[in-house]
Amino acid sequence: MRTGPSTEYPTMWIYKRERLPIKILARYKAWRKVEDPDGAQGWMHARLLSATQTAVVLGEKGLAQPLRSNPQSDARIIWRVEPGVVGKITQCEDGWCLLDVTGRRGYIDRKLIWGDDPLK
Repeated sequence: MRTGPSTEYPTMWIYKRERLPIKILARYKAWRKVEDPDGAQGWMHARLLSATQTAVVLGEKGLAQPLRSNPQSDARIIWRVEPGVVGKITQCEDGWCLLDVTGRRGYIDRKLIWGDDPLK
């Protein structure tokens, strides 16, 4: 992540965690102004970004969030996921997203994850 949209700007961060979600805030040529889950903002070249939609689970450490069998608050909990875990989003509808974490899939309340709006 750089301070501006060019390799001439200083580097602010070097991300080493794969699939970390970011929000795209602006576009300038091949550059994207992005925000990470911690609120850091800067510029990244588009070739460094993936089209795969991901999200990070929110919450207090040690308090796992439920993944449900259906996109409903009363649906059966099929497993729980810890805050900070990153998963792939394949669909979102009516405030629920289908989250895939290493092949385990379930529906999670949209308020319990952070990532760019997958419906854009």
